[in-house]
Amino acid sequence: MNYQLTELEVEHLRSLIGGHGNLSKKLEMYAQNCTDPELKTILERDAQAAKQAQRELMAYLN
Repeated sequence: MNYQLTELEVEHLRSLIGGHGNLSKKLEMYAQNCTDPELKTILERDAQAAKQAQRELMAYLN
């Protein structure tokens, strides 16, 4: 993908990418410490969704 992003757009993307990365790590940590199997599954699924969103946003920087 070839996009012409402004400096401000790049900074916003970096912030969003970092936020999704932090969210993914926290959700993984919560899932590891969770004893409820249903909640653990939800947290793991949401962590994967955050990672996927992070990867998709990173495509705009390549």
